[in-house]
Amino acid sequence: MAIPKFEDFLYPFLYRLKDMDNVSIKDMKKSIIGHFHLTEEDCKLRTKSGSTNQLDDRLGWSRQWLRRALFIEIPQRGNYKITKRGIEYLQNHTDLRQTDLMEYPEFAEYATTSTGTCKKATAKIIEESKQTQTPTEQLENAYQSIIKDLAADLLQKVLEQSAQFFEHLVLDLLLKMGYGGSLSDAGLVTKYSHDDGIDGIIKEDKLGLDRIYIQAKRYSTANTIGKPQIQQFVGALDEQKASKGVFITTSSYSSEARKYAEEKASKKIVLIDGQELARYMIEYNVGVSLKRVYEVKRIDSDYFEDDNNE
Repeated sequence: MAIPKFEDFLYPFLYRLKDMDNVSIKDMKKSIIGHFHLTEEDCKLRTKSGSTNQLDDRLGWSRQWLRRALFIEIPQRGNYKITKRGIEYLQNHTDLRQTDLMEYPEFAEYATTSTGTCKKATAKIIEESKQTQTPTEQLENAYQSIIKDLAADLLQKVLEQSAQFFEHLVLDLLLKMGYGGSLSDAGLVTKYSHDDGIDGIIKEDKLGLDRIYIQAKRYSTANTIGKPQIQQFVGALDEQKASKGVFITTSSYSSEARKYAEEKASKKIVLIDGQELARYMIEYNVGVSLKRVYEVKRIDSDYFEDDNNE
């Protein structure tokens, strides 16, 4: 038999967690294989591109969707746990589809960039878009969805690391972005216990004509950095007689913090939050690797109109 459709995985995936504290990736895969009575040949099937195992792909996206809807959580790498919301859903339902997940605002926000739309209307918009979009538009939207998932997973992975690791990661990113050029001393992580509000220093260019001072804070995504912390960073820049600073965090900034940074005319201060950090890491290949490249080609009109072909 063929591998069941992706949505068919959602309910059995969630149901397998009902009576267990934690389920490993390996055990979940084994359980799903048994549920669908998949053969060894079924488990070897690949996606159309041939780049990915179908079963692993469906399991991976099931995990993502259920986590976005807050039906499951990942207490530690490679393990799944059902949440109170997931348990309550199982008590009242015997099936689970995308339209059901759209009833939850967290998933609706993840699944679409539309705002201010009621839940059922949002689900309708998504379904209608599938019918009206061109293949190119569908491909572009699918790409954005994959990037959104990757960014969220990447940010979670960063949060699992130490504060010192995060400081080095930030410097790696800035070097990849072109700051400091290729000089071996382009970036410097300050002593962890005596950084005086500065976590790193990086040269703005290859010649080192100016320096950029860095503050890197690995905070929970639920945390919000306020104006006082930016003021402290500005004070640290004053002590260094510095005019440029970058404050990078895995969390977010309050509107007051951003306004204060923008209005500091005497200094250039850039604030990068967790979402921006993840996107930059993806763009500059920090902590990620290329899996597959899809080429979209078009007719070369010049070739067919070349005078030599006449």
